[in-house]
Amino acid sequence: MANEHPTPPHVSRNEWTVTLPSLGWLLIFVISPTLIILAQSFRPPDLTGAIGSGWTLQNWETWLRQDVQHLALHTLWLSAVTTGFCMMLAIPFGWFMARTSSRGKQVLQLLVIIPFWTNFLIRIFAWKTLLNQDGLMTRAAAFMGLIPAHESLLYNEGAVLLVLIYTQLPFAILPIYAAAEKFDFSLLDAARDLGASHLRSFLEVFLPGIKMGIAAGALMVFVPALGSFLIPEMMGGHDSEMLGSRISQRAFADRNLPEASALASGLVIGVLSATLFIGGGMAWWRQFKRRQA
Repeated sequence: MANEHPTPPHVSRNEWTVTLPSLGWLLIFVISPTLIILAQSFRPPDLTGAIGSGWTLQNWETWLRQDVQHLALHTLWLSAVTTGFCMMLAIPFGWFMARTSSRGKQVLQLLVIIPFWTNFLIRIFAWKTLLNQDGLMTRAAAFMGLIPAHESLLYNEGAVLLVLIYTQLPFAILPIYAAAEKFDFSLLDAARDLGASHLRSFLEVFLPGIKMGIAAGALMVFVPALGSFLIPEMMGGHDSEMLGSRISQRAFADRNLPEASALASGLVIGVLSATLFIGGGMAWWRQFKRRQA
């Protein structure tokens, strides 16, 4: 009788040797700083800007304030809209990249990666130049009658969304392209031979076939967008502040490190909880579909 619960494969010493450097890097530069910030969130602030002695929950009570809750919801909204637009642009672009020639793939990959060759701050200043009162995009919009003359496109929620989508789009394209390149496009021809339209074969065959790439791309866009602070500060106004901006203000301008740590820790816990919930839901759904089959 076959063993219904096979023994997990033994992890060899070579596999541990390859894995330990990555685990060490993750422990030292990701997990340890996160735990330090979490511990600081339970310490009282000091008038000199340092960490006070003792322990308190006062910093976490910041999350009960209405303005912080509104700011968190606004941050979630901007991040979700950014992720949605990036997905709408990245999925067809990844499909096109996977279907083009080898030379075309190299050129398109270069175009996607080129923005990373320029400093992040310089790219934001470039957009600020384009969107200010005398910028090229502002003049073009005024010439077409989209905005009044001598009005700037800066310092509003639209400018923040535009630059967020621009900066996060490559992180959506690359994982979707990696998944699309491995997809068997003959399945689309088979679906059309069976009577499916081009749109239906794209939605019901191609998208499920690259779902892991879509999930990875959405996660790589949504999580960094949640913590954005430089773009809202430079491109937005008072109505486009995000949670990252408040954390930056508490840490640097107000020198209230414990409250900044509480805000940052709450954001990290929320992201991890949502990621685990979505991952667990996807795993449960795969098990459910496998049992139904």
